Amino acid sequence: MKILLTGANGYIGMRLLPRLLEMGHEVICAVRDEKRLSIDTQTRSRIQVVEIDFLEAVEANKIPQDIDVAYYLIHSMTSSIADFDEKEAESAHNFNAHLKHTHVQQVIYLSGIVNDTELSKHLSSRKNVEDILYQGDFHLTVLRAGIIVGSGSSSFEIIRDLCEKLPVMVTPKWVLTKSQPIAIRDIIKFLTGVLGNEQTYDQSFDIGGPDVLTYKDMLHKYAKVRGFKNWILTVPVMTPKLSSYWLYFVTSTSYKLAVNLVDSMKMEVVAKDNRLQQLLGIETHTYEEAIDMAFEKIEQNLVVSSWKDSIASGQVKEDLEKYIQVPKYGVLKDVKQLEVTDKEAVLDNIWRIGGETGWYYGNWLWKIRGFLDKLNGGPGLRRGRTHPDKIFPGDALDFWRVLFADKKAKRLLLFAEMRVPGEAWLEFKIDDQNILHQVATFRPKGLKGRLYWYSVLPFHYFIFGGMIRNIAKS
Repeated sequence: MKILLTGANGYIGMRLLPRLLEMGHEVICAVRDEKRLSIDTQTRSRIQVVEIDFLEAVEANKIPQDIDVAYYLIHSMTSSIADFDEKEAESAHNFNAHLKHTHVQQVIYLSGIVNDTELSKHLSSRKNVEDILYQGDFHLTVLRAGIIVGSGSSSFEIIRDLCEKLPVMVTPKWVLTKSQPIAIRDIIKFLTGVLGNEQTYDQSFDIGGPDVLTYKDMLHKYAKVRGFKNWILTVPVMTPKLSSYWLYFVTSTSYKLAVNLVDSMKMEVVAKDNRLQQLLGIETHTYEEAIDMAFEKIEQNLVVSSWKDSIASGQVKEDLEKYIQVPKYGVLKDVKQLEVTDKEAVLDNIWRIGGETGWYYGNWLWKIRGFLDKLNGGPGLRRGRTHPDKIFPGDALDFWRVLFADKKAKRLLLFAEMRVPGEAWLEFKIDDQNILHQVATFRPKGLKGRLYWYSVLPFHYFIFGGMIRNIAKS
């Protein structure tokens, strides 16, 4: 089949793509920015890519007419608190308009379980998108899921952060809300199982794992799987805003996502039936098995995708292309150069920077800077990095965003998403003379920006100097 995969650079899309290729399908990936499609060159050679922003005016013939099936995996929950529902509705309408020019037979939409009369804004938006897609000129199959557990998923990473960092938790009463988690491996089975299956046309199905658990149960079971104990105290009163701040400061989630998650966590998310599971003959994994499988991937450095790499997890909302040209005028710079003997080893060091590796010098100072950034509403250092030694344009890397990463060109360019009164770039490059160039560029905004730069200049002298020396060691 010829398949259109929207949201191809998202958490689910990155997991679904290799499976579709394994099944022998021809895949067209629809992304806003082709340069941000974080896949290896071998996979890239096997797919077609089209650049489409479903929030922009519809242009005819952007999608090949002969597609058979399309996956709709577009969500905006991490991008906004106030108007994400309006954006999701607009995207769905534009998606329908794009597909009018094609011969598509089936659209598969991954939504959220909606079984409360009073829905959260997030779940209400998902249901609204479902209703809009049902108006399209195609057969729609909707899969409604709750919490998705897998390496790199937002739900798993939040639970992981809470349990690993807080052996004793004082929690809001929504931790007693019931949910039905499902393993990412099972999500992919359902997404591919309904592909071209006429018995699933024009229907919506709830899907979930075998366990119905409260969030408190999930936190305790996580600790049990990991081999330690945790204590959870529930308080009757904790405002949604305070709950959101609690999630934001303790975990790696963004504040916008925390607000939307807290809003949804008050609602029970339990599958009404298992019709689809019986129809497809899928045996789902337990919550504890899902955690075990997630850690297998983490320990083997095989995490395929992470929600943290979403552009919406940081501060930059515009096209990354806007920042890829580092300005030369009106900027302040810290320039370091050092001759290296083993270019490949040094490049490996550069490609491992951040995350668990750290920043090669004064890591405790970087952690303090990350903590201060978190207090100021920035991402801090908790996003880490998805792969220990692979970097793709668009990836999140602590409080930086990768703009350019090319080992053959021997160049890595990062853009700061921390809260600063200006714009900042950090570049590493090895030239033909075996000289390692490390350049920090800052374009200040007004007097405040200049005062900020000069106030941290003494720290730059030690941090950037030590960093280039340690990176240069082979």
